[in-house]
Amino acid sequence: MRPFRVFLTCLALLVARPVAAAELRPATVEGFNRYVAAYEAQSAKAPFLWIDGDSAEQRRARGLARSGGLVMERIQVREGGRDIEIPDGIVHHWLGTVFVSGATVDKALGLLQAYDRHADIYKPAIARSRLISRNAETFTFFLRFYAKKVITVVLNSDHEARFTREDATRARSRIVSTRITEVENPDTPQEREKPVGNDGGFLWRLNSYWRVVERDGGVYVQCETLSLTRSIPFGLNWIVGPFVTSVPRELLSFTLVTSRTALR
Repeated sequence: MRPFRVFLTCLALLVARPVAAAELRPATVEGFNRYVAAYEAQSAKAPFLWIDGDSAEQRRARGLARSGGLVMERIQVREGGRDIEIPDGIVHHWLGTVFVSGATVDKALGLLQAYDRHADIYKPAIARSRLISRNAETFTFFLRFYAKKVITVVLNSDHEARFTREDATRARSRIVSTRITEVENPDTPQEREKPVGNDGGFLWRLNSYWRVVERDGGVYVQCETLSLTRSIPFGLNWIVGPFVTSVPRELLSFTLVTSRTALR
C-alpha cells in the first residue's frame, strides 16, 4: 500500500501546483484575428442558419433539431484550402442549434440580453454576471466563468454584444470578449486576477455569434463560438488537455440546452 500512497501524494501535489503560465503573444492574437476575419467573410455568404444548407449532413441536422435534438458541429475555416496558423495557440470553433417549440424571436432576444440574470440562468458555468451599459442594441457586460476539469478554473471577462433585427422573424448578434483574466483564490480574501495574457492560457479570446429564426411553430436558436486557448504544453496534457479539447464544446452544449429549457 505504501507505493500507492506515495503515488497519491505526488498526484495531489501536482494538481495543487499552478499550471505553468503561458504568454499570449502578438503572433497568436494575429492568427486568431485572421481566423475570425476569414470566418466572418465566409459566414456572410452562407445560409442564415447552418442547418438550412444543402448537404446531406445539414439536412440530417435540420431534422434532428426539428425533432427536439441538439445539433453540435465542429467547424474548421481555411484560407485558400489551407489551415490558418495560430502560433502557440488553438482556435476551437463549434456550432450548435436547438429548436424551441412555442417560443418567439422576442422571447429569445429577451433571454440573451438579460445579462443581470445570466448567473442564475446558466449556473454553475457562469458564477457572476452584470450588465455594464446599453446603448440601443449594443450591450457591454461582465461574466465570471467557472469550469472544473481535473482542476478548477475561474475567469473574469468583459464582453461587447451587438444585436441586429433582420426582420420580424430573424435576429442575430455578434459578441466579442474585450478582456479575459484568470482568477486566483476566487471568493476568498486572497482573490486576485492574474495579468491579462500571462496566465494558464485556458481562455484568451471568445467570440460568439447567435442567430434566431422564428418558424415551424417555434424558434431555431443557433450559436457559433470561436475561442482561443494556449496550445497544449508537453507533459501537461492531463491538466490542460481536458480544458482545451472538451470544455469549449461542453460549454456551448450546456448554454444551448439551458437556453432551450429557459425559453420553454
